[in-house]
Amino acid sequence: MCKFIKPTVPQGATADERRAVYFDALYSLDMNDKVEKRENLSYLSWANAWAEFKRACPSATYRIVKDPITNLPYFADERIGIIVYTEVTADDVTHEMWLPVMNTSNKAMKLEPYTYKVFDKFKKEYVERTVEAASMFDINKTIMRCLVKNLAMFGLGLYIYAGEDIPDKMADDNAATQETVPEQPKRTRKSRAVQQSVTDKYAGIRTALQQCKTQDSLMELYKQHQNEVTGNTEIKALFTERKLQLNQAV
Repeated sequence: MCKFIKPTVPQGATADERRAVYFDALYSLDMNDKVEKRENLSYLSWANAWAEFKRACPSATYRIVKDPITNLPYFADERIGIIVYTEVTADDVTHEMWLPVMNTSNKAMKLEPYTYKVFDKFKKEYVERTVEAASMFDINKTIMRCLVKNLAMFGLGLYIYAGEDIPDKMADDNAATQETVPEQPKRTRKSRAVQQSVTDKYAGIRTALQQCKTQDSLMELYKQHQNEVTGNTEIKALFTERKLQLNQAV
């Protein structure tokens, strides 16, 4: 892992220009050796993410938003589930992030267990599935993932959420190096994956969509990334395409 190196800020730079320099430096930081793979999704260790962020912004602080009524670190609704919020402040800028508590099937967890039905293509009938009640372990795990996602708003590990394997700057450096080599080295499985992730900026979203086997799971994914979907016509088209595929599979 490349440790954070304090970037050089041009003399006379404005506050926004200084923040842009630090954002680029954080975005270019390679955190791949601290990424864990679970259920085809990538997770960055919160401890390592916070350690590197504090090296870049020593005065940075974070806050876990609590329900003002219960004073608990989550907000629960018996109809739609549980959600957590965090806030990170660095260089006089505060970013907020939120994340629903979900199980390994990306189904929203609640304070009580509940069941739902999915169509079994092999049995040709609807079968009942159960979502267990969320425990404090599930909630705590979601809070820390939310914090890492919050740090990505400042640039750290943001390329992971964009579905890429390496930061843009490193990809550009690698490409420049290859141009000086007269004979291209034999591509390995890993190098092919890296090239595909760079050329397809929505590779991560496509993978997440393919993991959605039901309309319910697709809707949960949509709710989780509603702001990104509604603000990007290309991502919205991918969701629409997957919805049509699931309709045809029924």
